[in-house]
Amino acid sequence: MGSYLIKNVTIFDSIDDTPFAGEVLIEGNRIVTVARGKDQISEENASDVIDGEGKFLMAGLVEGHCHLSFCGPARNQDLGEIPPEEHMLMTCRAARMLLDYGFTSAYSAASSKMRLDVVLREEIANGYVAGPRYRAAGPEITTTGGLGDERKLHMPAESFGWIADGPVEIAQAVRLCCREDVDNVKFNVSGDEFVSHARAEIISMTQEELSTGVALAHDWGKRVACHSRAAESVKRAVRAKVDCIYHCDFADEEALDMLESVKDRVIVGPAFGLVHNSVFEGDVVGMTKDIVESMGLPRKLEHTCATYHEMRKRNMRVVVGGDYGFTITPMGQNARDIGHFVKFFGYSPAAALKCATEVGGDLMGHKGELGIIKDGALADILLIDGNPLEDQSILVGPDHFHMIMKDGKMHKDWRRPNFQTELVTQIW
Repeated sequence: MGSYLIKNVTIFDSIDDTPFAGEVLIEGNRIVTVARGKDQISEENASDVIDGEGKFLMAGLVEGHCHLSFCGPARNQDLGEIPPEEHMLMTCRAARMLLDYGFTSAYSAASSKMRLDVVLREEIANGYVAGPRYRAAGPEITTTGGLGDERKLHMPAESFGWIADGPVEIAQAVRLCCREDVDNVKFNVSGDEFVSHARAEIISMTQEELSTGVALAHDWGKRVACHSRAAESVKRAVRAKVDCIYHCDFADEEALDMLESVKDRVIVGPAFGLVHNSVFEGDVVGMTKDIVESMGLPRKLEHTCATYHEMRKRNMRVVVGGDYGFTITPMGQNARDIGHFVKFFGYSPAAALKCATEVGGDLMGHKGELGIIKDGALADILLIDGNPLEDQSILVGPDHFHMIMKDGKMHKDWRRPNFQTELVTQIW
């Protein structure tokens, strides 16, 4: 791990809204100095001096609702039918793609099999697989009939859900996740429009079940996320002290007030990509306008937009991450969320970039040192050809990323077209 001086760049630090001309010095896996202006840092301080050619420098993106093991299923039960050996390899490929697309960190919102995330996290951390910093999850803990229960009376079926009913089974499921060394525990508190027997405004987990599970996960030092679309499911999540509450589409005034009261502790995430693509691009996968209407998805989109306009006004902390990994939301589109925040939720481009960087760093457990460009921060850095404050779409796909650095190591370096990532250990 060397030292780098990146000169002649326009820096967006995810602290202020206005970018500035400057330089950045990296030693090991940390940013040592951020300087405004030119020729402020001596080239003698670095083993590699990089002329950024005026490009846009920012912190690495953070995927706040990640499903790396959701490998393009059309139906939830498709995930249960993939053999674990193939599934592990597919998950590794998704991790490499996400890093190629500028996401240097990812917070898992569920693994479709218990150990896929955990094994991947270790392979990335040990340098054998290229991928983002990763907080691993187990399957989504759900209840009989809830989101993730694809069984029928006459036919067993696996999906991404781990089914547990009542406080005793919930506690057992949490302990199992902790035994297998996950970082995040996830609960499905409400249904979803994609589940015919438990639509989004159905509440599928009791307050006692959720509170039991959250308290136990916290006892083990784990962070807790939940799927909560219905207003009451949001309220139950706040009462149970969940750390990250996803969706919140149908939050009423009481739910919003409760969220605002804990906004310094709780992070929320709309996971908007799934509803957006279904409403506007569903025909790609055979979701006709009539099907989309019958599922109530345009109504949900309208509620989601209204909810996140209100959250923005109340200065709640919101992360990007749109349930990417399904057929309708292929992995690689993840950064589309940044533009969605601007177009649909009323965020300024700078505020949307902060949701994708600084807020995500907090969710990853590195508040104040990840997702920002400042002295002492972790060296996760992107160098971009173009200005995402003017055009957020340039962050979608790998073409505009000229440099990707994670933890002080190069993953992509445009100066060396045949560059092999420093992140992967030479096994042989």
